Amino acid sequence: MASSTATTLRQAVPGLARTLRRFGPHLRRQRLAIAGGSTALLLEILLRLAEPWPLKFIIDTVVAPIVPAGSGEPGIGAGGPPGGWNVTTVLAVSAVALVAITGLRALASYLCTIAFAVAGNRVLTEVRAELYGHLQRLSLAFHHRSRTGDLLTRITGDVGRLQEVTVTAALPLAGNAITLVGMAVVMAVVDWRLALVAAAAFPIFAFVGARATRSISGVARSQRRQEGELASVASEALGAMTVVQAYSLENALEDRFAVNNNKSLREGVKAKRLSAGLERRTDVLVAVATGAVLFLGAQRVLSGHLSPGDLVLFVTYLKQGFKPLRDVAKYTGRLAKASASGERIIDLLDTEVDIRDRSWARPAPAFRGDVRFAGVTFAHEPGRPVLHDLDLHVHPGQRVGVIGPSGAGKSSLMGLLLRLYDPDEGAVLIDGHPLTDLTLASVRSQVAVVLQESVLFATSVRENIAYGDPDATDAEIEAAARLANAHEFVSELPKGYDTVVGERGATLSGGQRQRLAIARAAVRRAPIVILDEAMTGLDAANEAEVTEALRRLTAGRTTFLISHDPATVADADVVVRLQAGRVVARGRPEEVLGRRGRVVHLPRTEGTDAHPGRFKRADAG
Repeated sequence: MASSTATTLRQAVPGLARTLRRFGPHLRRQRLAIAGGSTALLLEILLRLAEPWPLKFIIDTVVAPIVPAGSGEPGIGAGGPPGGWNVTTVLAVSAVALVAITGLRALASYLCTIAFAVAGNRVLTEVRAELYGHLQRLSLAFHHRSRTGDLLTRITGDVGRLQEVTVTAALPLAGNAITLVGMAVVMAVVDWRLALVAAAAFPIFAFVGARATRSISGVARSQRRQEGELASVASEALGAMTVVQAYSLENALEDRFAVNNNKSLREGVKAKRLSAGLERRTDVLVAVATGAVLFLGAQRVLSGHLSPGDLVLFVTYLKQGFKPLRDVAKYTGRLAKASASGERIIDLLDTEVDIRDRSWARPAPAFRGDVRFAGVTFAHEPGRPVLHDLDLHVHPGQRVGVIGPSGAGKSSLMGLLLRLYDPDEGAVLIDGHPLTDLTLASVRSQVAVVLQESVLFATSVRENIAYGDPDATDAEIEAAARLANAHEFVSELPKGYDTVVGERGATLSGGQRQRLAIARAAVRRAPIVILDEAMTGLDAANEAEVTEALRRLTAGRTTFLISHDPATVADADVVVRLQAGRVVARGRPEEVLGRRGRVVHLPRTEGTDAHPGRFKRADAG
């Protein structure tokens, strides 16, 4: 996946803009909240501009009226409130006006924050759901290449980072930037000379901050990568806790985690140190600019060209106008992380779903179970095929054993049947229909799978079985459990079918998990069944019950029995042996296996859809 190469705040802006464009459809659905928030933001800005004026009015009319230039020595002179107002009235009106302006500004700010927060959180909640759904549609090849912890960080941490920055950084910066423009206009009208003095600070800040923002942004991105790596390390260990404890790997994995944790710590401290340094340099710069304005402004007040109230107004605007500079320093790291997070999310969303419904795909009809692999070549990695020009034909209702050493291509063959992968050459057909001409959901709904590792979810037994068919009734779920020899032990659980099992079924025995997996396959009522090492690791008692359940599950259905153990496929109608991605033997069990399990090797030109009599018998001696 592509990673962002932005190293400065300016370079991070395109990443944020790309994020906004990518989330455009989601944003348009929140246009009412965004419009309301924008209106409140503009109102807040206007009230912020008006906030210093009551103080200016008091100073100019009550505290220090100025004798106009040319009427004598400039300085504090006579004068008073306008229109014959007394001092108390002026003070009261100004105080009420200040309270009213501040209160309305606070209300507008509150409404603005809430509106944008609601819109932002709704958008990013939709994005998270889209991201999760997209991840589940990506092929197994993608997931084999990716690290689970990093993907989890993108779903939770990166989306959360965008949610946080939407309210705590982007919104204040936008408001302050617009406020700065308004204040600059007013300051130029009040005294353009002082406005130029204040404006001189901005290029200085740009020069001082450029190198700091480059470093902050670079460190922020590095820290984000480290957080993804840290999550991956933790996810791997927590997902294999049995192995960790059985092999006493706690200390070794703690050391590995500590290395990554310390890297993340160093990057985090470095980012904070750089950000804090930029903030403090900005404070000093603001103080210098304010001091210069005070000195020159006081001179202009004494010369009669500026009133004391105007100077107070000017300094107040100046301090508020410099707030965006402080915010840029304060939020540079957050914005850089948000840019990195947004691009990581978009990179994932833009990853092409290579196993998808074609434009011409149609729902599959009810399958009879006739399966054909026609000249199939398939590779997980380019140039390294695991299946070579493979031909295999299985008739409806036939029970086929598929054996061979590890890496022979057995599971890849079944992955093609489920269309978890597409072949590089050739085609997989069911009842004469190429799978690529049919919709994924309609194909997979007619294939049931029982794997060696029975994956259960941390929910109730009833829901785990119902995952085979979400429309199954309670009666159908119980019937499937009875077929799988699971009803008896399920009934003895604390809450029966409503008992919540541990993550991956950790609170159940291996045999119990396997029988629930069989029940999940049974409730699907699929015409094609795949048993991938379904008997591995079971003790004798569980094996007997699981074997009986599997016989009932596969009765009358096209069944693929995948196994390393020849004894497991001894009762199959046909046994196929794979070697290095090729069919090297096919026939009745006694022909392929023999009493000593010897294999008949076929010439590569020999077909595999022939009558078993075409193949030499194995040595029965």
